[in-house]
Amino acid sequence: MYTSYSIEQLEEIFKKPRSVYFIGIGGISMSSLAHIAKALGMTVGGYDRTPSHLTETLENDGVTVYYDLSPEHITPYDIIVYTAAISQDNTELARALELDKSGEKYCVYRADFLGYLMSHHKNRIGVSGMHGKSTATSMISHIFLAAELDPTIVSGAELSAIGGAYRIGSRENFIMEACEYQDSFLSFTPNVAVVLNIDMDHPDYFSGIEQIISSFKSYLAIAGDGYAVVNADCENVTRACEGYTGRLVTFAVSNDADFTAENVTFDHGKPEFDIIKKGTLFAHVKLGVTGRHNIMNALASAAAADICAVPPHAIAKGLSDYKGAKRRMELRGNVTGLASGANVPLYDDYAHHPTEIKATLGGALECGYKRVFVVFQPHTYSRTSELFDEFAASFDGVHLVLADIYAARETNVYGVSSAALAEKIDGALYLPSNEAIASYLRSELCEGDMLIVMGAGDIIKLDELLL
Repeated sequence: MYTSYSIEQLEEIFKKPRSVYFIGIGGISMSSLAHIAKALGMTVGGYDRTPSHLTETLENDGVTVYYDLSPEHITPYDIIVYTAAISQDNTELARALELDKSGEKYCVYRADFLGYLMSHHKNRIGVSGMHGKSTATSMISHIFLAAELDPTIVSGAELSAIGGAYRIGSRENFIMEACEYQDSFLSFTPNVAVVLNIDMDHPDYFSGIEQIISSFKSYLAIAGDGYAVVNADCENVTRACEGYTGRLVTFAVSNDADFTAENVTFDHGKPEFDIIKKGTLFAHVKLGVTGRHNIMNALASAAAADICAVPPHAIAKGLSDYKGAKRRMELRGNVTGLASGANVPLYDDYAHHPTEIKATLGGALECGYKRVFVVFQPHTYSRTSELFDEFAASFDGVHLVLADIYAARETNVYGVSSAALAEKIDGALYLPSNEAIASYLRSELCEGDMLIVMGAGDIIKLDELLL
């Protein structure tokens, strides 16, 4: 990114008491880091575009939050932390970079700050992969909580068991989600590096799958003589492991591996199975979440926990206790006031990549509902354009409504649209506003239906209209 500080440099910087300002403080990861900094005795402030329950929680914790941009806001702070989503034309970041260059302040990339915090722990589990990071991070967290090991946790999704997306524990175990966007995960310091899968994504940064595989190779190399916990069913992951010199632990469903699943059954889409470690029964697990993909997440989580000497009974209990994270097939409530008079459950899900969509809907279609309605908001023009045909093939078996693309950090230079995507998908409907979507659903939903509101943007606002 725009600046780079090593662990050693940050150790020196943080020898003195510091005040820290977070640009984009309302994000899941940034808000967690702000809370952690506050708990470590630092003075904390930050900026975000709009108030949210995350910023409200920060303010209740004594953090100063601004909702307007001004370079003056950073004046009282020693360190300014920014994310990959913040562009250099942000006036606060631009000023911080000037002051960093002149040596008056430190402008620190979020991933570097997180890597510094992570480095102080004995067992450092970093969960990477294009899909499932938040779920696997949450599963591992549940396992360590079940084993009463007092973990420190930094996740990309809020978890009811810890009342948010972070937890401050002992210096023994650090569990974190390691995001690949902009190569952020190369700033982290895991000695247990988990790779769930490798797929094409983030076309605004990665030129293609070869660059992505190369980045994951570099990520695994950080673990050094530690451990890599990797998916043996994914060819791209296997390629990323080439040349890895540490200790390799594999998990798989289709291929031979150190950790596999046998005797798999489903109860309304929720898997139950035996975890087999090197040919021997390790644990029996009944998951509280739907979908075949969660078998893989559970195997990865079990393998990572086993490396850290967590006993099998605690691994089984933690996996069984896990009932999902926020926005990961989260049951938000029942939609009432429908023309049919029915009560229809509304689930909220964060999936925004074709692989994730297929996995989530595969589980939903096994839950026993008569019909599954999906409202999907594509996330970023670049991803929608690059993976257009893959998106078009991801919604088999459901009744699909498409909302407008969520722009995030982009402008539409690709000529892509949700209306064009709807034309490509048999039976899909494009509607131009949340109000129009809500009106359509109120007239169509019947008893026995399931509704999933899906996407990584602001489509969650539709939940509020419907509930």
